[in-house]
Amino acid sequence: MKRKYPVSYYIIGITVVFYLLQKLSQMAFGYDYLLLFGAKINEFILQGELWRLITPVLLHGSIMHIGFNMYALYSVGPGLERRYGATSFIILYLISGLWGNTTSFLFSPNYSIGASTAIFGLIAAQGVYIYKNRLLLGQAAQPMLMNVVVVVVINLLLGLSPGIDNWGHLGGLLGGLFYAWFAGPTYGIDSTITFGNVVISHPKNPHMVGLGAAVTALLLVLAKILMA
Repeated sequence: MKRKYPVSYYIIGITVVFYLLQKLSQMAFGYDYLLLFGAKINEFILQGELWRLITPVLLHGSIMHIGFNMYALYSVGPGLERRYGATSFIILYLISGLWGNTTSFLFSPNYSIGASTAIFGLIAAQGVYIYKNRLLLGQAAQPMLMNVVVVVVINLLLGLSPGIDNWGHLGGLLGGLFYAWFAGPTYGIDSTITFGNVVISHPKNPHMVGLGAAVTALLLVLAKILMA
């Protein structure tokens, strides 16, 4: 059965539900228990709570925080999903969030939440897609790629402000780059067809690319835990 809406919209819906649950927790108990049990808090990760490397993508600190991130997902997500396919897009989103929170864990002592780690990965994947298909995109490729670079640079500069986890952004960017480079689609022209035919080249097993990326992140975390 064909889905009525892109997976991106479902991710937005789930994230909004979690934000509402955060608010309900604050109203009912006077404390955000979802944040307590799901935020990237290094002390608890060192105690083995590894789920905190991915659950922060579902949590947000304010309406502006979630609004900005979900708007970015709404803007970038559906287009990438059409190119990657639903399953590969979900892997991309999760790997970006995982690498972002892992990098934050390794280099930042502060707690963090937010889907921006995954969003940065999507932006990176958009850049990789444009670069790998630049010949097919023609003259449009360079300004499109420059736009991605400008967006990344501006947001990283904004991330230098206090209270923003730029290590998470950088990690998400790297996670998206890694997965997109090895698992992203590449378009080409099949020269055996008389008038030419656009074909899509996918990696043989994008799931293994995602697994490899996840294992790499977790090995880095385990190394730090063992050295602590």
